[in-house]
Amino acid sequence: MTAEKLRQFSTLPPLSLYIHIPWCIKKCPYCDFNSHTTEDSLPEDEYIDALIRDLNSELPKVWGRRLHSIFIGGGTPSLFSANALDRLLAHIRSVLPGATDMEITLEANPGTFEQEKFADYRQLGINRLSIGIQSFDDQQLKQLGRVHTGLEARRAIDMATSAGFENFNLDLMYALPGQTTEMALADLNTAILCQPQHLSQYQLTIEPNTLFYTQTPTQLPENDLIWIMQEQSQRVLSDHGFEQYEVSAYAKPGQHSRHNMNYWQFGDYLGIGAGAHGKLSDASDNRVYRYSKLRQPKAYMQHAGTEEIISQLNDISFEQMDFEFMLNALRLKVGFNKALYPLHSGQALDTIQYKLDQAVEQGFLEITAQQIRPTERGYLFLNDLQMLFLDEE
Repeated sequence: MTAEKLRQFSTLPPLSLYIHIPWCIKKCPYCDFNSHTTEDSLPEDEYIDALIRDLNSELPKVWGRRLHSIFIGGGTPSLFSANALDRLLAHIRSVLPGATDMEITLEANPGTFEQEKFADYRQLGINRLSIGIQSFDDQQLKQLGRVHTGLEARRAIDMATSAGFENFNLDLMYALPGQTTEMALADLNTAILCQPQHLSQYQLTIEPNTLFYTQTPTQLPENDLIWIMQEQSQRVLSDHGFEQYEVSAYAKPGQHSRHNMNYWQFGDYLGIGAGAHGKLSDASDNRVYRYSKLRQPKAYMQHAGTEEIISQLNDISFEQMDFEFMLNALRLKVGFNKALYPLHSGQALDTIQYKLDQAVEQGFLEITAQQIRPTERGYLFLNDLQMLFLDEE
């Protein structure tokens, strides 16, 4: 029996939609996302036309499926007008059914907030914002290349709530150049006072293809200090009713990001937009594959709706599946229900039992009748745990 015949879907995973809008006012020196600075006016109409063509070309792959969530990311999607996003969302609703209470998230930066614009976004059905604060400290914001101040960040949050957003996430960073534990906790406590339902707290990491990689800032905190920042931050968040449910994600009860949960539970997602990534399951030939679109906005708009828009296309083989699945699912503090692996991978759990047993023996995993979850040790050494599922070439 071949590996391909060992994969079979009884039902397909939930389906989400990711939309990438790649422009920013300024490229941050730590950012390795596909973002491009704006020098002239944004080609809103041309880009929305391209997104619609891109989505239409994807539809045959997902006929009959319903959308679980929509996430509009970037870049800075809030640079686009409400009219432009209205045209896009109206088309999505006309071709892809979704639940009436579907989560629709828009990423936004404080420097792009306008009260009227955000009230209009809320009227479109966008019901969740993810606001890129990063810090409330003006000196830190300057070092990070952000275009807003701490005061503008607080005003932006007030505007979001006044516009009717009852569900919003705040992005924060820690382990910044010259940052002390007290400074990191001051940022966190300021964010908590803004009463978000969700907080994402990321350690600053120096990624290749960023300005910080070639011009690394001085006075980055030592590892011991970073650990103290993380440990004390988690204690403060817990004391204020935030549950850590993923490596960098904290939420009030019932306020987990549905879109990101679909990623971490190895759900399917369409990706449209310049540089967007997608992952789909095809029950007709028991295939699971990942793809990405052309990164440059001009090339993307030129080829949207054609096969030339695909920059990468990779099938996930039977042998790669457990690593791909665990790379996502083990980021969750609660792990995953045993039934999720065959449902979302199309492969039987007992085919990787020996790897699960090895992880248990090393103290990385806890397995009950229904659940597979990282132990405290496993979560601390998550990379080591995930690598147990990687087959050597």
